[in-house]
Amino acid sequence: MKTVTVLGSTGSIGKSTVDLLAANRDRYRVLALVANRNAEALARQAVQLGAELAVCSDPAMHRTLAACLAGTGIRMACGADAVLDAARMGADWTMAAITGIAGLAPTLAAAELGRAVALANKEAIVSAGEVMLRAVREAGATLLPVDSEHNAIFQALAGSPRAALEKIVLTASGGPFRLASIDEMARATPEAALRHPVWSMGSKISIDSATLFNKGLEVIEAARLFALAPHEIEVLVHPQSVVHGMVCFRDGSVLAQLGAADMRIPIAHTLAWPDRLATSSPRLDLAAIGRLEFSAPDEARFPALRLARHALQAGGGAPTILNAANEVAVAAFLERRIGFLDIAFVVEAVLDCLGVRSADSLDDVLGLDAAARSAAEAAVARRQAARAA
Repeated sequence: MKTVTVLGSTGSIGKSTVDLLAANRDRYRVLALVANRNAEALARQAVQLGAELAVCSDPAMHRTLAACLAGTGIRMACGADAVLDAARMGADWTMAAITGIAGLAPTLAAAELGRAVALANKEAIVSAGEVMLRAVREAGATLLPVDSEHNAIFQALAGSPRAALEKIVLTASGGPFRLASIDEMARATPEAALRHPVWSMGSKISIDSATLFNKGLEVIEAARLFALAPHEIEVLVHPQSVVHGMVCFRDGSVLAQLGAADMRIPIAHTLAWPDRLATSSPRLDLAAIGRLEFSAPDEARFPALRLARHALQAGGGAPTILNAANEVAVAAFLERRIGFLDIAFVVEAVLDCLGVRSADSLDDVLGLDAAARSAAEAAVARRQAARAA
């Protein structure tokens, strides 16, 4: 049986992973499940899967988690060190789905085992790309992309030499404001921005989809994962979200990966790789869909792509700065401290303020991340003051 650990088991990706594991109990043995504060849900998952260990990263959840697991025989622990210990338990396959910079250290710890890491935490590869890839190379680990777009590229590239590739295409749904005017976007509320037309996701990634920062981060992630130059990565808006990614080859051939908008499909691909796992995901009915549309993104209304490409081209710690500033700006928007269009404004201001810095070690990355968050909070405060004036 393949042993697995799920970092971030109570989030949307984690829940889908747990569903797949529950449906295939005869193939997988769960070593550890890790969550942040949702002790009750974590305990239910641990009992359902027969996990050996359940961990909450928040130490304040110790008593609650202990009470939920009393009499089950499942070990439990809380705190940042416990999360790292769970990541280092030696699982054959680890789902890295802890959102944000908090997932960086545990993802690195899992990679250093030299096993398979299913990467759903894009911040790990965006903020600490060189650090992460160096750890993967040195340990001989395998990174399996979970994002539907990168998983699509991974599948379409299978067996093809790198020299045959001309470019890749990442698709974006366009989010809830795909057809909105600048004025409508300026008045957008958090509730409107969270209403994604296709995918059901957490609040952070839903806002990133609305701004297209999610796609900008994915451009950086694709460059890292597949060793691509910025000009080898194209983005197309595809509102049906049926084609998740395409690989264009030098001979003019294009291979595309298609599927229903269900994250269990790419998760199942990484879980069973190099095999395939049966799922209950909806089957694609192209006749019912009838039409697939593609268009170039409007970078005037959605400057996130321009900012992400700038950070990728600048290199060093610029992607770290971009990611941290965006996290702060998204939180400020959800708290109604700034407007929707202010998110990109804050990110650009922080990039301009901090310039290009190195990020050669985990300490460099964490220090730069902290500096960017501080600068972003200052930019948010200035934007608030300007809005109030």
